Amino acid sequence: MPDILLPIIALLTGFILLIWSADTFTDNGAKIANIFNVSPLVIGLLIFGFGTSAPEMLVSGLAAMNGNTGLSIGNAIGSNIFNIALVLGISAIITPIQVQENILKKEWIFLMVATVCAGLLLWDGRLDRIDGLILIVLLLLFLIYTFKAASKNTHHEFDNLNQSIDKSQTKKTWTMLIVGLIVLISSAKLVVWGGVAVAQFYGISDLIIGLTVVALGTSLPELAVSIASVLKKQYEMVVGNVIGSNLFNTIAVLAIPGLIHPSDVPIAVLNRDYPIMLALTILLFIVSYKFSKKYIINRFEGVILVSVFGAYMWLLF
Repeated sequence: MPDILLPIIALLTGFILLIWSADTFTDNGAKIANIFNVSPLVIGLLIFGFGTSAPEMLVSGLAAMNGNTGLSIGNAIGSNIFNIALVLGISAIITPIQVQENILKKEWIFLMVATVCAGLLLWDGRLDRIDGLILIVLLLLFLIYTFKAASKNTHHEFDNLNQSIDKSQTKKTWTMLIVGLIVLISSAKLVVWGGVAVAQFYGISDLIIGLTVVALGTSLPELAVSIASVLKKQYEMVVGNVIGSNLFNTIAVLAIPGLIHPSDVPIAVLNRDYPIMLALTILLFIVSYKFSKKYIINRFEGVILVSVFGAYMWLLF
């Protein structure tokens, strides 16, 4: 048992540092952007979008470089399942969530297109560099579309991120930004090393560890942000955060193993994990839209989402 103690400590420490560093990096990145008068849209898309998905991207990249592509793929798909079923489910159980109609008519549609495209690329049982490049092109198209759509409007959902920043704090902010990035990378390495070591010790596949332990760890920032948003009664941001994070996971995080270490896709991903991710993406629209004027995810629907998550965990083990 002592042989497994160090990897478990590394895994838990990595998760704690991952959450702290993602929050520190995101917060100070937004401050730097404000100091240099960068638009709120850029802060929202690049700083917060990258910040909440940075753990998944780094863990996926480091795992792929080590040849653990199963962990990389599992992390991307598992994080999406966690975000919809657990993060959104728990948030809705705490209090019913109001959903912005525009998010369902724009961002959700792009997420659905990205999810279907990812499935088609995975369907041949191989994730290679061409697949990775196609996913990156989708990411660029999404960013271009969002920038163009935002430029046509005088108000955007990220406008409330603009804050007055004391420019005398610039040096300290830059320092904390760099520290946050260094800790982010280091903690991601700890998570990968600990996760792989635990998997090998118990004879569990990299894919299962990626779908469960690592996916949960890298989804903790999204969970923390969503619960904090619910408690602050910023309901409209919760679904937007989940959809945005899932978009980055689908077209950025999933592209990384293809670009770094092309490999075969585990058959379980095609038969079990991807169909559940696709079904949850569709279910997200159903529980939000309901073909009525009130776009609300109620507590009962939150329980349904968490129940789907519980059934999926039972299926895995």
